[in-house]
Amino acid sequence: MDQVLEKARDIWEGEIDFEGQRVAEYASTALLILVGVIAFFAGFFTDNIYNTLYTGLAGTALTFVITIPPWPVYNRHTPSWLPAKTGSGAYQGVQIQVDGQQVS
Repeated sequence: MDQVLEKARDIWEGEIDFEGQRVAEYASTALLILVGVIAFFAGFFTDNIYNTLYTGLAGTALTFVITIPPWPVYNRHTPSWLPAKTGSGAYQGVQIQVDGQQVS
């Protein structure tokens, strides 16, 4: 039972990584452009504005389902964070280089 609750908690928290945010943004943009074009032609060829509106609404709902929930595909590249500072104010045992120079 604890495993089921843990899985539900992971889904509810909705964490995605930075790469997942980029993928979701590009997917939403591409899908909305595609839906707009399809909706325009659906209404144009049937000569009915309702077909345009319903096609656009259905496509927007599909885009919402694809991009808004935190699907596992959006959390594949988890970042590795630096360890927390301890005691003396310096990171112990961590070597950080910025532009080829050692940073303490």
